[in-house]
Amino acid sequence: MALVKIPALFDLHVHFRDPGFTGKEDIFSGAAAMKAGGYSGVVCMPNTSPPIDNEETINYIHKKSMGLGVNIYPAACITKGMKGEELADYAMYNRLGIKIITDDGKPVKNNELMRKAFIEASKHNLLIADHCEDLDIIDGGIINKGEVSEKLAVKGMDRLSEDLITARDIILAAELETRVHICHVSTETSVEIIRAAKAKGVKVTAETAPHYFIFTDEKLLAKDADYRMNPPLRTERDREAIEAAVIDGTIDCICTDHAPHMPSEKADFYTAPNGVIGLETAFAAAYTYLVKTGKIPLERLTELMSTKPRKIYGLPPTSKYVHFDLDESYIVNPEDMKSKGRNCVFKGERLYGVLKN
Repeated sequence: MALVKIPALFDLHVHFRDPGFTGKEDIFSGAAAMKAGGYSGVVCMPNTSPPIDNEETINYIHKKSMGLGVNIYPAACITKGMKGEELADYAMYNRLGIKIITDDGKPVKNNELMRKAFIEASKHNLLIADHCEDLDIIDGGIINKGEVSEKLAVKGMDRLSEDLITARDIILAAELETRVHICHVSTETSVEIIRAAKAKGVKVTAETAPHYFIFTDEKLLAKDADYRMNPPLRTERDREAIEAAVIDGTIDCICTDHAPHMPSEKADFYTAPNGVIGLETAFAAAYTYLVKTGKIPLERLTELMSTKPRKIYGLPPTSKYVHFDLDESYIVNPEDMKSKGRNCVFKGERLYGVLKN
């Protein structure tokens, strides 16, 4: 047994589907998944129904998450209703303790509106977390555009959709001298853009998820929708770039983009919604593929999954600790998970690092 004690994990990017889509996940099942994965805090995305852009919904999440033994912080919308037409009430957000805003999944298309969002967010001490995707370029694509999409004869998601918006919003942050956080980085070019911006002193931070430095779009050849997420799994060259960025610090933290869907929704490869669950496997996956292989030390993984995401959110180091047995391994079985979702990209994989709390 190799039992280690580390600070409890923190995730800047999860989807708990509550309110509105509680058949996929809710605050209670999400909290259970957090505990099973070693997390004490998460930030839940605002693409709920109704979206998190009003005081009632923010208070609903705060109230429902009370007494669960974990901290669930709502992110709120950049624009009202995530429609990309009008900025939400940032003064109200600040009053209610909101710290991150995002139109996750529906990036703000209008450049001038996004410029105004950065200015107003800065005034109210709000961090813009950016889902970088040009939906016009995506145009119905379902997996990475490349050799695999051609083999499967399905419409691909061009990497330009991510790279262009990454560049746009880093340019805005640089010009306006404001902060920006780039979500779930998946391409080599986006890594290069972020690395160059950091070298110039731009106030940019970035996250990725374990599947982007572990798997490639070759997984999609099986036509299993559980390997479909947004952004998609990309090429080996992208995977290597993401891994290198995690190792050298270009990427600041590892998040999950935990996105549960019902098994019936994921049954059809061609029509399934994008998204995979990740809270219960993230530490073990990252430990297995990064620390156990000698690519980074455990201390760096702790920084990526606990210390740095808390700092980005504006929290001090946690006083809560969790214990993992690094010698113990298991085969991932989605049916054993606390999340309502079963769409796990690590199903059938042997992972090391079992929570012992």
